[in-house]
Amino acid sequence: MDRSTSKINPLFTLKYLQTEDENKYFDRKSCQIRVAELAPHISAFANADGGTLVIGISDKKRIIEGINACGNDKINEFINAPKDCCRPMPRYKEEFIDVVNVHGEPDRVLLLHIEASTGQVIRTANDRTYLRIGDKSKEMLGENLRNLEYAKGSRHYEDEINSYATLEDLDDDLLNSYKEKIGAESIETSQVLRARGFLRQQGDKEYLTNAAVLLFAKNIMQFYSNCRVRFLRIDGRELQVGDKFNIIKDKSIDLPILRIIDEAKNYISDQLRVFITQDIKTGKFIETPEYPEFPWLEGIVNAVAHRDYSMTGCFIKISMYDDRLEIESPGCLPDVVTVSNIRETRFSRNPKISRVLTEFGWVRELNEGVKKIFIDMSEGNLEAPMYSDYANTVRLVLKNSIDERTAHRNKAENESINESINESINESINEALKSDEKMVLELIREDSRISQKIIVEKTEYSRSKVQRILKTLQEKGILYRQGSRKKGEWIIVEPKEMKL
Repeated sequence: MDRSTSKINPLFTLKYLQTEDENKYFDRKSCQIRVAELAPHISAFANADGGTLVIGISDKKRIIEGINACGNDKINEFINAPKDCCRPMPRYKEEFIDVVNVHGEPDRVLLLHIEASTGQVIRTANDRTYLRIGDKSKEMLGENLRNLEYAKGSRHYEDEINSYATLEDLDDDLLNSYKEKIGAESIETSQVLRARGFLRQQGDKEYLTNAAVLLFAKNIMQFYSNCRVRFLRIDGRELQVGDKFNIIKDKSIDLPILRIIDEAKNYISDQLRVFITQDIKTGKFIETPEYPEFPWLEGIVNAVAHRDYSMTGCFIKISMYDDRLEIESPGCLPDVVTVSNIRETRFSRNPKISRVLTEFGWVRELNEGVKKIFIDMSEGNLEAPMYSDYANTVRLVLKNSIDERTAHRNKAENESINESINESINESINEALKSDEKMVLELIREDSRISQKIIVEKTEYSRSKVQRILKTLQEKGILYRQGSRKKGEWIIVEPKEMKL
């Protein structure tokens, strides 16, 4: 390889280093720079996604100065800058590439390849913190600094104190259940909370932490309006707005963490459909859940355990479409976890909350929960789950088998539905019916008191589509309703009664 090209990052040719605009991953510095002035850029690269400092090319005029004229002592100071000027020292590698300087003499340029830090925030020696944003190294202060510390796991929102809540605001039943789980029934509640880091001293007073209130509060909305699971049922495969608005259910569950999972599980399990399929070997009809329980429940548990509770106004959202279930959790994937390694890598944004959920049997250790999501979806002959991480949101998508079922159902309709329908409808009317109308009529023949909800579940049609079909059949004179809406029944008009 050309000695004027980086061996660590082949993208860095001399031409690139001299002509390319500075960006998120690359910055030039003159050899005249003071060593201490490198610290903000080292901190910024380490706290972001890593990057390379090029020393020996002026950052304004992009002149190749080289570094040999600096002397060995200053060159060594440049090399040791990440160690001497930052706390803690980030991981890095140094590298020289050969150049010809502005005076036409053989020279070198120094590259400091700074790696992204994991699990810690890198500060300068004077305790200032920077982050690389675009082509700038910007100092992080106040809320921005706290968010960086949360993201790096060096500071946890769950450990911050809640200066408003008191022990009287906590649910005694939840606290007693927790003490029973950890074998501390005989120990005073405040002592247990103190020992587990849920009660912290500040000055001459003790305060509950955010984690304590999120887990055990009597009235969670009094303190955290974002501790919510919102369920949406969308009629169709895409969310529509305006005149086509198609959200048919909107349920918010506002409870402390130790109650919200159970409540969400019970509510959502009632919303999911059960499909009726015929076993090829036995010929018997069997019930198959729309999704295996573990994948969607584990998705909710992970969202509750690992979401970013510092994001006010954001909540867990579960959207049920005709073809999929989406679980969205506030906050990016924490620290070392990525979409590509999520099955093997474990890192908790909220370790204390996760520990309590583990003690209650919700959170699984060693990351086998995510692995089992993939296994159960595969064993259910469903597509692999899809994770994405964007715009401060982690999304899990579970797809059902509606397309496959529709294909099989249409084939079955073409082969067999006509025969059963013909028993009650003359041939000319039958030929004029659409396949979906025939399907609904067949279900009504089997159970004249069948509800629209059951028709929706068995046909996998949307409720609005079922309503349109029933209306069409009534307009054709094939079907009418006898009795009340709740206690009445459907009557199929026999051929001799029809007006052709």
